[in-house]
Amino acid sequence: MASLQQKVQDVLDDLVDTGAETGLQVAVYHRGALVVDAVAGVADGRTGRRVTAETPFFGFSAGKVVTSLIAHLLVESGVVVYDTPVVDLWPEFGAHGKATATLRHVLTHSVGVPAMPRGIGPADLSDWSRVCGAIADAEPRWRPGTRTGYHSFTFGFLVGEVARRAAGKPMRQLLREWIAVPLGLDGDLFFGVPATDLARLARLEDVAPQPVVPPDGNAMLAPWELRPTAAMGNSHEILQADIPSVGTFTARAIAAMNAALLDGRLIDAHRLDEVTAVAFEGTDLVFGNHVRLALGYPLGRIGARPDEGLTTFGWVGGGGSYVYADTATGTSFAMTKTRLTPHFDTAQRLADLTAAEIDPPA
Repeated sequence: MASLQQKVQDVLDDLVDTGAETGLQVAVYHRGALVVDAVAGVADGRTGRRVTAETPFFGFSAGKVVTSLIAHLLVESGVVVYDTPVVDLWPEFGAHGKATATLRHVLTHSVGVPAMPRGIGPADLSDWSRVCGAIADAEPRWRPGTRTGYHSFTFGFLVGEVARRAAGKPMRQLLREWIAVPLGLDGDLFFGVPATDLARLARLEDVAPQPVVPPDGNAMLAPWELRPTAAMGNSHEILQADIPSVGTFTARAIAAMNAALLDGRLIDAHRLDEVTAVAFEGTDLVFGNHVRLALGYPLGRIGARPDEGLTTFGWVGGGGSYVYADTATGTSFAMTKTRLTPHFDTAQRLADLTAAEIDPPA
């Protein structure tokens, strides 16, 4: 795979040289081996500090792969099953007809509370009790399990409160104890960055002033839930808070985590098959596109050939980051970047390159 490392590095250097990007990391594991570990550009445009493989990036929704994995580890531990009603652990959540909601519905974004309740904004995200109380009292947009719609920020609090009540620990602690420390990733994978690590982080930047209206006029989510900004990703309050709808990580660490998921170090092969099967298919009521969802992940790689099937699962992050794993090829891919773009062109280019080298078309 030496040629893939060089090809990825050449793309990263070109993206930085042409000004399309300012700082990036890409890591790829193939069947448990790290085959790409490439970086380019600056981590902080103000100081010129360079990106290294150890530079953590705030990755917005790409961090949901960690949240979903913790849900699966809860099931693996036996404290819950996917069809456990949320109210069994969180009785208050049953308000306004949500009593039928299950962990499965949470993971397929079909529980019916895609938007943060009115009155909850970015400044409130560090107040776990307030946010969860508001979500528990929210009226669902649809009967749980009947429809799906992207739960941008509510997703992490839904999984997180179930996990907190089931395991007795906050998500940041579960991440450290169940994933980061056992896999040797402590210090590179966070829900809530310790103050002592803030100076290591990449500094995000906006590519241009962002519009304040949701795409296609859809007003189900608030603009801040749909449009990531550098101000949010650079906020020390946000970075230090336990907000498991987003995450801070190096590409190498989060790719290593998914590599461990694929090779059986975190869950067994039977559960991996269950986790990555189609669990819900329909129209996403937030974005209007057709989706096929596994338990906690959209299925299919961005830019995939039509004949590639649905063996890949992962999350894109607002601003252009991307994390995915492929059960067919044993590939785990992650890309982080400083410049927040309204498209995923860079992610698709690098994912296409990786797929073509690892699983070339016949």
